[in-house]
Amino acid sequence: MKKFDIGFFGAGKMAEGILSAIPDKTKVIMAEKNSDRAKELTKKYQVCVTDSLAEVASCAKLIFLSVKPQDVETVAKETKTLLKSTQTLVSIVAGKKLSFLKKVFGSNVKIIRVMPNLALRANAGMCAIAPGKNATQKDVKKVEKILGAAGATAIIAEKDFDAVTALSGSGPAYFAYMQEAMTEGAVKLGLKPEVARLLAEQTMYGTAKYLRENAPDLGEFIAGVATKGGTTAAGMEKLSNPDFKKIVAETLKAAAARSKELA
Repeated sequence: MKKFDIGFFGAGKMAEGILSAIPDKTKVIMAEKNSDRAKELTKKYQVCVTDSLAEVASCAKLIFLSVKPQDVETVAKETKTLLKSTQTLVSIVAGKKLSFLKKVFGSNVKIIRVMPNLALRANAGMCAIAPGKNATQKDVKKVEKILGAAGATAIIAEKDFDAVTALSGSGPAYFAYMQEAMTEGAVKLGLKPEVARLLAEQTMYGTAKYLRENAPDLGEFIAGVATKGGTTAAGMEKLSNPDFKKIVAETLKAAAARSKELA
């Protein structure tokens, strides 16, 4: 049986986001039971796709668990006895803790938990990585390298996953909501909707890119753009309302609380 460096239990959109960033897809095998989806991935990436979870479990060194939360136990039943101590299982399943994964897959396989976000599908994701006790530094570095090609990574303690979920997991929706508000405001000023959206989108994208590449102090950056008596300063007078940051903090708090409830 041919051996592969990377395998996937499940081939959904998140899995595809990771796959798209892997340079050599001949070293990847994916398990996908939907034949149409399997054909789509094979055609698009020339990747090896099988309908057998067991095959992936038997021939891949590192395996991404990328199925729906309700399907995890079924996958574990099919693969638990095949997984070896030399293999690493990387879960991107929402809400399933390391303790649960260890329980259903056994203590034999090394386990790492990852919280990705939607931007992974655009190779600009944010992935928080929480290693299980039996995962080695070498295992973690390998996962960092794979996911780093699809965005940014951070090693955290699993106890912080609720905060990560609230910030980077749910964050894309908040970001889009701000863009929507800016677009609607610009339309009221007379811009066409498509022009307003492009301006808001590119401004947010460009600003995020600049901040990421130059890492300025955020307060100093804002002050530098909002020169005294200028247009930005006039707008910031409205935005610099204590309630704005309070609402953002409460938004994250509510999302984190819900994440804790669902875990």
